This record gives sequence, C-alpha cells and structure tokens, in this order.
Amino acid sequence: MYYFDPHIHMVSRTTDDYEMLAKMGCVGLSEPAFWAGFDRGSAESFRDYFRQLTEVEPKRAAQYGIQHYTWLCINAKEAENVSLSREVIAIIPDFLDCHNVLGIGEIGLNKNTKNEAIIFTEHLELAVRYNQQILIHTPHLEDKYQGTRMILDMLCDDSRIDRGRVLVDHVEEHTVRHVLDEGFWAGMTLYPTTKCTPQRACDIIEMYGSERLMANSAGDWGPSKPTAIPDLILEMRRRGHPESLIRKIVYENPLEFFRQSQGFTFKSPDADDASTINDRTASEPK
Repeated sequence: MYYFDPHIHMVSRTTDDYEMLAKMGCVGLSEPAFWAGFDRGSAESFRDYFRQLTEVEPKRAAQYGIQHYTWLCINAKEAENVSLSREVIAIIPDFLDCHNVLGIGEIGLNKNTKNEAIIFTEHLELAVRYNQQILIHTPHLEDKYQGTRMILDMLCDDSRIDRGRVLVDHVEEHTVRHVLDEGFWAGMTLYPTTKCTPQRACDIIEMYGSERLMANSAGDWGPSKPTAIPDLILEMRRRGHPESLIRKIVYENPLEFFRQSQGFTFKSPDADDASTINDRTASEPK
C-alpha cells in the first residue's frame, strides 16, 4: 500500500532511511521546519536551513522516488528569542514561492510562554498575508492539554483563518476531540515512547472516525521510527479494518489536505489516479 508521511524531519535521517521508506511504500512526505537539536544563533543560519529544505532534501528524496514537500518557520523551542524570531519571519517570504513549500509550520507552543504566543500569532499573520496553509505543533506531555487549548483559542479568535487549511499535530486522546470539534485537521504522531503508539492511534481512529485525521512518524533526532506508519497499517489490518479505511488515513487524507496548497504538485504513482494531481500549479518551480 502506498502512503504519505505528513510530518517527518528528513534532515535528521540518513539516505538509507529514504531507501527504507521507499521500500515500505512511502511515495511522498512533508517536512516541517523544526529545532536542529540546538538553538541557532542568527537568521542567516535559518536561511541556510531553508535552502536545505527547499533545494537539498527534494533531491535526496527523488533518488528513491519520494516526493518531498516542506514548511517554513522558526519553531516554538527557539521562539522565546523574540528578536531572532522576527528576523527569521522576515526572510520566510523569500522562500514561499519555492516549488515544494506548502505553508507555515510547524508553529505552536513549547512551554506555553508569553513570548512563544507572540511569535505564534506573528506566524499566523504571515500565513494570512500570503494565503498559506498552517501546520501546528502542540506541546509535549504535561503541557499538551493547556497548550492545545491556548493554540485553539488563538486560532479561533482570528476569523481570517480557514480552519480547513490548518493541521494541528501531535494530538492524543485528551486533545483530538477539541481539535476536530473546532473544524481543524488533526495529526497523530507515532513515537515509540511518547505521543501515540500505533495501538493508541488505532483506538483514536475507532473512537473518532477517519474524517480530517491522519498519522505521521515525525522521525527526528531523538527516539523515533521513520517507518511508524507501516506499523499503524499492520495494526489496523490486525484489527480487521478494511483496506479502504487504512488507505484513507495514510494516503487519501494527507493528499486531500495538502492539495489546498499551491505548492503541492504531487504526481500519483497510480497512473489512472488523476485526482491526486494538483492541476492548479505547474510541476516546474515558479
């Protein structure tokens, strides 16, 4: 079965991981901008990082038949530095016309601080100004519920934001209902030790259905598994779910959401499946 990983950080993975993903059925992925494992010291370091996401990673992925897309931002862990964050936000428009950019993300909160909230709302302003989709990071562990509620409040307070073009990621059992009830898309992150296991994600699907719900591996620098989505596929099969439901979660839903971005020029590996090609944009860089 083909699948699309909506959230995975391939800059932290080896080329062997691309090969393994391709063998597992991954035909496309999106890579949000995130923390590099350390706090960066200048806006120019982010400019180089954005070049890596828009120039280098698409070429690495293409060697294995995987279509690579990305999102741009300064992440919540580094947003406490307001002056640096504003410098980074100022250079993001330089990259929004790159051929694989889907929008602004992953933005959100880390420790739910005032400065993080300031930079979050300034990212939202950027997304609105340039008509970009938005990918949201919700905090981990004990801060998750409060941070998710804060994020949803800020999103819902801005009537300009199209909720159907916002993906709120890292949802768990105690936050997914709030995200879906407000009309946003929800992403379940499959981690071996935190966030959701494939078993818990399958429980959520059984509780809330398949609408506006998708799963990702978010493979990064720490303990994570880039092939977590195939694990979910196996768990859903073990429970007897139909292939049509599995395909909707791991393939059709991501394509439906990302198709709203002008930067999404995905070419389906199914020769007869023209519906998965965004015909609003050319395949060549703008």
